[in-house]
Amino acid sequence: MSTNNPYQGPATHLREDLGTVARTDTRAVFGQTMFLVAATTGFTAAGAYIGRDLSGGAALGIWVVAFAAIIGMSFARKAQRGGLGMALLFGVGLLLGMAIGPTMSSYASVEGGPTIIWQAAGLTALFIGAFGTVGWATQRDLAPAARMAFWALLALIVVGIVAMFVSIPGFNLLWSIIGLAIFSVFTMFDFQRLRSAGEDDVVMIALSIFLDVFNVFLFMLNLLGLSRD
Repeated sequence: MSTNNPYQGPATHLREDLGTVARTDTRAVFGQTMFLVAATTGFTAAGAYIGRDLSGGAALGIWVVAFAAIIGMSFARKAQRGGLGMALLFGVGLLLGMAIGPTMSSYASVEGGPTIIWQAAGLTALFIGAFGTVGWATQRDLAPAARMAFWALLALIVVGIVAMFVSIPGFNLLWSIIGLAIFSVFTMFDFQRLRSAGEDDVVMIALSIFLDVFNVFLFMLNLLGLSRD
């Protein structure tokens, strides 16, 4: 006895085939994006080693160059895909690594510093994995939350600049906690975008997720450093 549904015609099978292709494409885009994030993180680690002996002024200059490269990638369409996009992505990772090189060297040179670095890396992986999973699974549009997080980040930066000149009790702790809250939203939003992204979007979403990873790591490093003081 046949178990075929007599109402299943070519249109039904076409929908099933399209669904299979869509799932395959999503997995491929996810894999490509995560590979680029991992590779860029590797360039950051290499940059931190290269820039370990840089002066404060040189590190600041590299921060500016890295920021300019990120802005350039955001507005230049040719820089958002293909070999050029990947080269710029890896370049941003290398530059940011060099910019934090003196900071990483400072941590590594004190007792317990290497442990703090590894703990921050582990906590960052858990943080990104947890909030990335939530973002991937969430059906509700997270774009409004991401816009609010963007303005909150700008406000945090402004307050950070003010704190350079005015003493604010407990600022470093609040800075890290609020920063992690902001980037939890960015992480969820970026992984949600990844679910519907195409191959032309891979480089820019990889850049976004890498920046989530990079900033979360710095906030974690600051929190762990404060706990040892």
